Amino acid sequence: MNRVLYSNFIEEKLNSLATRIESRGKLNILDLHLHSENFYCYLLNEIYGWELINLNAFQQNVEGIDLIDHKNRFIVQVSSTCTKNKIETSLKKKICKDYSDYRFKFISISKDAENLRKKSFLNPYNISFDTTKDIIDKNSILNTIVNSTIDDLKGCYEFIKKELGESPNPLKLSSNLALVINFLSKESFGTIEMSQINSFEIDRKIDFNQLEEIRMIIDDYAIYHSLVDKIFNECDAQGINKSLTVLQSLKKIYLKFSMTINSPSELFKIIIKEVQERILKSTNFVQIPIEELEFCIDVLVVDAFIRCKIFKNPLNYSYVVT
Repeated sequence: MNRVLYSNFIEEKLNSLATRIESRGKLNILDLHLHSENFYCYLLNEIYGWELINLNAFQQNVEGIDLIDHKNRFIVQVSSTCTKNKIETSLKKKICKDYSDYRFKFISISKDAENLRKKSFLNPYNISFDTTKDIIDKNSILNTIVNSTIDDLKGCYEFIKKELGESPNPLKLSSNLALVINFLSKESFGTIEMSQINSFEIDRKIDFNQLEEIRMIIDDYAIYHSLVDKIFNECDAQGINKSLTVLQSLKKIYLKFSMTINSPSELFKIIIKEVQERILKSTNFVQIPIEELEFCIDVLVVDAFIRCKIFKNPLNYSYVVT
């Protein structure tokens, strides 16, 4: 389900940014604070349809105000400090008198502002300011994002990916998942002898997990179970527990997404997609055509399903032919 992928990515990036702003602020490293003004300017426009611009681009160091929307008549303070005193200090600035017919909004970019929404504030120039609507923090922004339409959610995802997406990482790691796929990709699947597995038991597990939509995929790739066994043995010859770590990795992926995805069929597809992303990011992955990669991943994930590593097992489940 793309909605889950988009939401998880956005949540991870905004939380990471908030943590970095907080920790770097304690070291008096404020470059992220400054860049975040522009980031949140465009993000809020993307989410709410506002037309904010950075006031500092036209008038340097405007006290109390960072962004302004002339069409919707907002003035906005963006801050990593989230206290009653910080808001009141902004409300006391003369600029609030100059824009008395505008609305004041406060954006907390690193801290939760929920408690501030319950407080009252000194507002000497009586500028419009509703604490329940005009105090916005990371959590309220995330809540708006995840409840938006899929098109709006994708737009927000694309914007954040451009701004905060994966940076080049010289420390990318190898993975045993990629190692297994490298071995699988060298096999000639057309000449492989079919595996002897208990198809009745596998059908029972499919029914038990309501995976009728995925039945054809499982049936097509279950026959390669003995091949995966062979590959696991070859990988284990290169180091202890390589096959075990691969199966545990698949199990962790299943457990992670099973907490948020209710549709068994969607969950199965998400597992496949997550495995593909991890392999493509691995330094030891030997590139192959995408069709071959998808085929090998399907073989591996179906094998994990058969081996009881992903999805629940019915009572007395045994895939081994007796």
